[in-house]
Amino acid sequence: MKTMRLSRLMSLRGLCSRREADRLIQSGQVRVDGEPVSALGTKVSEDCDITLTPGARRQQHQLITILLNKPVGLVSGQAERGHRSAVSLITNRNHYLRDRSQFQFHPSHRKNLAPAGRLDIESQGLLVFTQDGRIARRLIGPDTEIEKEYLVRVQGPVDQRKLEQLRYGMHLDCRRLKRARVEQINPDQLRFGLAEGRKRQIRRMCEQVDLTVTGLKRVRIGQIVLGGLPEGQWRYLGPEERF
Repeated sequence: MKTMRLSRLMSLRGLCSRREADRLIQSGQVRVDGEPVSALGTKVSEDCDITLTPGARRQQHQLITILLNKPVGLVSGQAERGHRSAVSLITNRNHYLRDRSQFQFHPSHRKNLAPAGRLDIESQGLLVFTQDGRIARRLIGPDTEIEKEYLVRVQGPVDQRKLEQLRYGMHLDCRRLKRARVEQINPDQLRFGLAEGRKRQIRRMCEQVDLTVTGLKRVRIGQIVLGGLPEGQWRYLGPEERF
C-alpha cells in the first residue's frame, strides 16, 4: 500500500495548499477515513478518504481572491530594486467602483495575499492575488491546463512560418513547450493563448523568431477576462466566477 504525507495528498487533490493543510491538520480540522488527524507529517494511504470539518469549509469560503489590472513598472511579487509591488495598489482608493461582488474592502483582505502567476515589470494586464491555495494551484500548478490570453505588440516582419513555429516546436531551458495558440491581429500585433507560464516565455519565444516584443498585456485567465477594469484598479473575484 503506497503512503504519502497527508498535507501533500491534500494539496494534490486540490483541497488546499500544503501550508493550509498543515494549519488545518494542527487545528484538528481534518478527518482521514472518518478519524481526526492532528499530527504534522502523518503519512496516509494514497486512496484514503479525506474530509474537512464544516468549520474548515466555511473558512475556505471566506478566502479572498482579487483581480488587478497591473500597470507597467510594478513587480508582481515582493518589492525589489526600488520598484513597488503590485499588491501596493490593493487599497480602498483603487477599488473598482463597478465591482459587482458585493464585498466590502477591509485591510485584513491583504493578509496572506499572494500572486497566482506573474507578469514581468514591463508587462501589464490581469494579475490574480489570492489567499486560497486551491486557486493558486489551479492557476500555476505543474498540471494546469488553464489558458492565459495575451495581446502582444511586436517589431519585425511576421509571416506564416514564424506563426507556425511559435505555435508548436519551441524549446526553452531545454524543455519542449506546450502547444500555443497564436494568431496575427494586425501587422504588429499578435494574440497568444498559453496553458503554461515559463519565465518571460512570450518574449523569449518571439526572440527565437527574430521578433522584439514592445508591449504585452494579459487579457484573460481561463474564463475570467480583464474587460473594462481600468489600469491600476482591482476588483474581487465574485462568488459565481470560476477559473
